[in-house]
Amino acid sequence: MLELAGVSREDLVVDLGSGDGRLVIEAARRYGARGIGVEREDYLVVRARAAAEKAEVADRVSFSQGDIFDADLRRATVVTLYLLPRLLVRLVPKLRAELAPGARVVSHDYPLDSWPAERTLEFDVPEKEAVLMSPRTQLFLYVVR
Repeated sequence: MLELAGVSREDLVVDLGSGDGRLVIEAARRYGARGIGVEREDYLVVRARAAAEKAEVADRVSFSQGDIFDADLRRATVVTLYLLPRLLVRLVPKLRAELAPGARVVSHDYPLDSWPAERTLEFDVPEKEAVLMSPRTQLFLYVVR
C-alpha cells in the first residue's frame, strides 16, 4: 500500500482503522514519513504505541482511539484504508472534502465505487485463503484532483 502510494519522508500517512499500527510504523521506519493511526479499539491503540516504541519510530507516529469519521484529514498527504465497503461508501465524501489536491488514497481489497482508481494492483497472499477462501488481494490507488 505504501509503495503504491509513493510514500516519502515528506508525507503524512493517516491510516483509518489502523489496528495494531503496523502500516503507520512501516511508513515511518521504511520511508521516514510521519504517521497517524486512528483506531476504534483502545487495546489496539495501546499495542500500536508499544510497537512504535519498539521500532524506534514513536517520535514520528501517533495513535489515537476514536471514530474514523471524526478524524481530521486536512494535513494528510496519504490515507490508507482496509475497511468494509459499507464504511468506504460513507468515507468518500469526507475524503473528497478534507484532502488537498494531490493527496493519495489507497484502499485494500475494496474499491471506492464512486471514484475511479488511478491504478489497481492484484496479487496473491496465500495466507488469506484460509480465512477468506481466496488468496487474491487488490489495492486501489486514488488521487485527489
